[in-house]
Amino acid sequence: MKQYKVIVEKHSDGYVAYPLGLKGVVVGQGDTYEEALSDVKSAIKFHIETFGDDVIINESSVLEAFIAEAGV
Repeated sequence: MKQYKVIVEKHSDGYVAYPLGLKGVVVGQGDTYEEALSDVKSAIKFHIETFGDDVIINESSVLEAFIAEAGV
């Protein structure tokens, strides 16, 4: 089982989640954090089954992900 880093965003109408380290667009959503995470896991599995292992970035350079604000 390969582990993926997943970004989960909270919006006023629910949650959106997307993985790092995959080529293409993979998104999950739900009313709760857990629903969005479950949905994105399913989407990752479907994406790899549909498009093959070529969508996996084997050496992802992302070690950690952070959220920051920058005033410009």
